[in-house]
Amino acid sequence: MAKLFYKDKPAIGLDIGQTGIKVMAVDPKQWTVLGYGAVDLDPAKVQKSLETGDPYLTENIAILLKEKIVGILPSNHTVVGVPTSRTFSRTFTVPLKAEPNLADAVGIEVDQYIPIPLNSLYVDYEIIGRTKTQLTVIMSAVPKTLVDNCLAAAKLAGLLPIMVEPGINSVARVLETTEEGHLPTLIVDIGPAGTDIAALDKGAIRVSGGVGVGGNTFTLDIAKKLGVTLENAHQLKVLNGLSAGPRQAKITAALQPTLQRILGEINKVIRYYNERLSDDRKIEQILVVGSGSNVPGVGDYFTNELVMPVRVASPWQKLDFGTLPQPNKQFRPRYITVAGLASVNHREVWK
Repeated sequence: MAKLFYKDKPAIGLDIGQTGIKVMAVDPKQWTVLGYGAVDLDPAKVQKSLETGDPYLTENIAILLKEKIVGILPSNHTVVGVPTSRTFSRTFTVPLKAEPNLADAVGIEVDQYIPIPLNSLYVDYEIIGRTKTQLTVIMSAVPKTLVDNCLAAAKLAGLLPIMVEPGINSVARVLETTEEGHLPTLIVDIGPAGTDIAALDKGAIRVSGGVGVGGNTFTLDIAKKLGVTLENAHQLKVLNGLSAGPRQAKITAALQPTLQRILGEINKVIRYYNERLSDDRKIEQILVVGSGSNVPGVGDYFTNELVMPVRVASPWQKLDFGTLPQPNKQFRPRYITVAGLASVNHREVWK
């Protein structure tokens, strides 16, 4: 069997999102960042490239690797992250006697809950719990077209993909290490164009959900409701946000409809976890991450609405940038997914 890993060439992470691409190399033993970079993209062109395989993604990955890297990327062996919003993760139980035909049970679960034909999906599953009477199974499904086009774009840009996973799984890997992720945790990842929500328990994403609003939606809401430019709206979002001050009431009112949509999805995921998966375990913490987490007061807002402790995660103390210039504070949250991809344990590739 060909050897995929070399001690002096750790795998790098490549996060392909709807609004941009990030890359990072991390020494997983020291959590030292060896190199990183990002490039912003046109969401409509990304969507077309993911669906048709046109060269937009390949061209921009090549530009990123050639022109936008801070530090070095010591390898082309790549763990690829795909948009969580295009993937499906569920945990379910089946009777113990169904184990010999578990693949069929997974197929039934896919047909019932995923609005895409089984033959158009890559499906993986794993038994994560066992009692005398039943099995607990975690299942993930990703459209074949999405995976195939992401992998093709990476390969054509000169990378060697060795693993693919949804972005929320990569976020969970970082939070497990830095934010007491051993506790039953709800992750709220507010990206630029969408928010991904997932329940993390015992090292696995048990269920995920999402909604098509994010940090950019916040900016648009403020601009529209307050009658200001997008630039001014962005400043109001990152400097004032939901914190106490003379503009708090107006900004909160502007963001309320979007925040309520996110809260609705949070409650749906919590309800699924509590009713079907928890074995009397309850969500003990809610962590907000992603580019939308830099809105001042967002943790307190969710705490008040959910009557549960919610805080913005700060995993950056774990990452050591060494002598490399760090990303600006407001841009750091965008790198949490790619940091998780870059820190994959080599053994995970062989599962």
